Amino acid sequence: MNTWRARLLPPALAIVFSAVLCSAVLLISGANPISTLLEMVAQVGRGTTLVDIINTAGAYYLVAIAAAIGFQMNLLNIGIEGQYRLAACVAAIVGASVSLPFGLHALLVVVVGAATGAIYVGIAAVLKVYRGVSEVISTIMLNTLALGLVSYLVTNFGVMSGNNQSTGLIPESGRVPGIPLGGYGTVFGLVLLSVLVGVGYAVLINRTRFGFELKASGLSPTAAVAGGVNSKKMVLSALLLSGAIAGLAGLPEILGRDHTFTITFPTGYGFAGLAIALLGRNHPLGVAFGALLWSFLDKSSLTLDNIGVPQEIVTIVQGTIVLSVVVAYELVRRRELAREQSKVGEELGTAAEPAATADGGEKA
Repeated sequence: MNTWRARLLPPALAIVFSAVLCSAVLLISGANPISTLLEMVAQVGRGTTLVDIINTAGAYYLVAIAAAIGFQMNLLNIGIEGQYRLAACVAAIVGASVSLPFGLHALLVVVVGAATGAIYVGIAAVLKVYRGVSEVISTIMLNTLALGLVSYLVTNFGVMSGNNQSTGLIPESGRVPGIPLGGYGTVFGLVLLSVLVGVGYAVLINRTRFGFELKASGLSPTAAVAGGVNSKKMVLSALLLSGAIAGLAGLPEILGRDHTFTITFPTGYGFAGLAIALLGRNHPLGVAFGALLWSFLDKSSLTLDNIGVPQEIVTIVQGTIVLSVVVAYELVRRRELAREQSKVGEELGTAAEPAATADGGEKA
């Protein structure tokens, strides 16, 4: 029970706090918080909003799992943003330049995306292991470099599509069919890849030696090394796996809808993934909830202008969730620690009483 309380209470407190704060902001601005929330919920049933939420949540889930793998070892892979964009670009170029049978073509694109993400974050991993360079600094710098690489690749290996520069079109054999939901739109077929990644992550972390060593290294690197864990190998493995999963995040849109990579390809997934992983406590189900919540806030906010409420209120909600979840985790951690210390003290006090009685009996 204590474990579940420690996992569920912090994100719940963070969401409640952000809701209260945003309600206060809405009231000050003259808007009704309840009607605003009802309007956002109602928007889910309009047009393709529901499908858009599912599709975006799939991408959010992948980048959040990529971040969670790093968090398990206290590694901050801030470069997820650059990794998924560069991987999507390279995968789209390869997908448009080859001709393979249906299925194998899409599989190649997926493998190239994962490999590109892993190779790119590998630069930061090598610098971390062999030169002691902080992965935070190196991945931030690699984000900026990725933007330049993407522009170069699209410019030199792409074509003009109207007023937009893009890579070539991936042929039919390389596309992944979607799942139609009637008038609500079509769910990307590769959203199922997010589910598979989540299952694989859960098994890896909870059922394998690698997962045990990963968590042990994060909890106490010194103890893990003393227990025979190769710290350099774990850092390399964790970052490479994180980059590989990040490299998959842009592929549902590439293979399911756009079939090409453009300069205007969606941005911000990587930074959102860090917040979602934090909100979900690196747990596969918690991260799934966080991805759906984040996507809901993004997509349902499009209707707020219709009722005179600025869409920026959603940014306030997301920002306060990130800030308050950090505070909530620390408060709950301290409370649980105090509870455990109190429990130990009570047990020691109870154990001391019989000893005193026994001594008294012997003296009598």
